[in-house]
Order: sequence, then structure tokens, then C-alpha cells
Amino acid sequence: MRRIFLLFAITAAMATTFTSCLKEPVDDGPGPGAGKTTYKYNWPAIADSSASSLISSFYNQSGKYFNKNNAGDQTFNYWPNAHALDVLVDIYLRTGNENTKARMDELLDGMKVKNGNTYLNHFYDDMEWMTLACLRAYEATSDTRYKTTAELLWNDIKGGWDETWGGGIYWTKDRQNKNTPANAPAGIIAARMYQLNRNGEDLAWAKKIYDWQKANLVDPVTGLVWDGLDATGTNKAWKFTYNQGVFIGAGVELYKITGEQVYLSDALRTANNSLTGDFSSGNIMKDEGGGDGGLFKGILVRYMMLLITDGSISSTDASKFINFLQLNAQTMWLQGTARPQVLFNTSWTKTATTTDLTTQLSGAMLIEAAARLKALELID
Repeated sequence: MRRIFLLFAITAAMATTFTSCLKEPVDDGPGPGAGKTTYKYNWPAIADSSASSLISSFYNQSGKYFNKNNAGDQTFNYWPNAHALDVLVDIYLRTGNENTKARMDELLDGMKVKNGNTYLNHFYDDMEWMTLACLRAYEATSDTRYKTTAELLWNDIKGGWDETWGGGIYWTKDRQNKNTPANAPAGIIAARMYQLNRNGEDLAWAKKIYDWQKANLVDPVTGLVWDGLDATGTNKAWKFTYNQGVFIGAGVELYKITGEQVYLSDALRTANNSLTGDFSSGNIMKDEGGGDGGLFKGILVRYMMLLITDGSISSTDASKFINFLQLNAQTMWLQGTARPQVLFNTSWTKTATTTDLTTQLSGAMLIEAAARLKALELID
């Protein structure tokens, strides 16, 4: 059940929490235009241009997957392609375009072939990203192929749990360490599987995973989500946006099922901490580099959006997160987007003409989030 409850209350409460130098809008186009001093954000048109760039600059038509970058490296990487499927779902939900559905189906097939004719993978977290994308694809399309793939993956993922260090799912099948990327997304999967099939075992998994994650990899005071642990102890030095995002998502999903305030309070604490200097500067999310790091910010965006739309949070809290996402989207579009290619950079305040798929996906997630906020009449 979705809780899109905010339309009037938040719009009335949209006193600007974060300020920007950007002027009020006056023009229509998806690009800023030469010599303009003011700018109108046409978020649906901007999202269309982002979607077009993702396909034209990264999609490997012969292989039915997305290339590593837009500079000729056609390497297939599993987890960015899983997120590419997730972004295609965003596009499909926004546009209803059957060509996008066809692309989703192609990618589902292409990923299996490129992964050795299987969806199973050495990395539990990689399989979890694919499971989440397939669950959303099934919800959007009712195509049972996505549900079947998600259930196949979920059954394998559960095998990554044991009682070493009190529980938790390993990062890889080498079973050397356990981390947030392998556990918080698994908690989201379990909760969504329960919402889909109403199997009590899935809800038990969701709670068990969440409890382990919270007890071992979340600062109880600040809500900062740590990266992982192994035999040497807990890694508290790595502070990544995507770890914050998935813990927020796990809390929101369990709150939706149980109505228990503790889950929402946990999500809010972590979301508020994710606005701090560990993750942003001047209220703009920091550059976390290319490669894997290029995808991190987009994952925080996705689950901050889930908190806004599904979390039953106050209009004051919602306005704060909406304004944060809006400012980041405005800034990236005007300062961090190379044209005419519409390529996003690891930094959202400067441009680059070559970029990784991971980086492009983060930018696309931010643009799709802005387009959805516009559709919900939560931003101009």
C-alpha cells in the first residue's frame, strides 16, 4: 500500500529549508539555454532527455545490456545493470511507454546471458539489487518472469545467512565478511516479498535481518550506518550514501507492514544524519568517485524518496527532504550535466564528457525523483 498523502499539506509547508542561487523559472526547454538568467525546470522533459541519454550513450543493443561507460568500454557489470533495470522501471512508471517495457525484457534476458546463463552470482549484494529491481518490475508490469527471477534470487540469498557474528548475510560466497550492502537490501526484499505473497516466513526474515543490521552496523545515537564487519571488527571509517539509503528503505518497509513507530523513527534518524557533512557540502551530495562509488548517491535518493512517499512522516520532515532533493536536482541539471549529450558527473557541480554507467544512473535516479515529485505537485 502506497501512502501518497502529502499533496496539499506539504505544498503549503514548502518554506525553503535549503536555499539556492537559482532563479525562478521563465523558459520551457529541457536545457538551460545560452544567456538566460532565469530557468524553468520542466522535469518531465528533463527526465525524457535523461532517459534518452541512458539508452543512446550506454545501451549495448547487440548484447542487450548496458556498457560500463560511454567511452567505449563494453564490459558487463552485474550490479549496475540491475540498477539500470530499476531506472527503466522508473521510466516505465512515469511514461507507460511500451518500448521501455520491451527494453526491460531485453535487459532481463541479456543479463542472464552475460552472467553465464544464470542470474545467480558470487556477490550476495549484487543479487539483492537485481531482486529489488525485478520486484519493482513485476509490480509495474505484472509480468511473472520478473517475479520468478526475484524468487529464484531470494532463495539463494537466504543461504548467505549464518550465526557467525550473531547472524547476518555475508557479502560474498567466500563468506569472509558481512556488511550493510548485503543485509539492509535483503531486509527490503524480505519485507516486499511478504507484501507480495503474505508468507509469514518472509516477514520473519525481514525482522531478523533488520534487527541484526541495527544492532551491529548502525550508530544508535546518530543513525549513521556503518559499512561492515569481519573477524577484525567493525569498519566505521567508510561512510557511504548508499548504506544510509538502504537502511532507510528497510525501516520504511517494515513500518508499512507493522505500523510500529520504531522503524520509522530509525529511518528518520538515519535520513537526517544523511544530510550532514559526512555526505553533503552546502546541501549538495558529495562526489563519491566513479566506478562503484558513482552509484551510491542515487541509492540514497531512491530510498529518501520512499521515506517521503511511503513513510507517513510529518509535512515538516517531508519538506526538508523534498527541498534537499530538489536543490540537488536543480544543481546537477544546471551545473553537473554535460550537453548536448546529457551526461552526469560524479560531482553535481561540474561537468565531464565521459562518465561511467554507475554515475549516469545516480543522476538518472535523481532526475526521475524530481519528475515524480513534480507529478505529485510537491515541487514546481
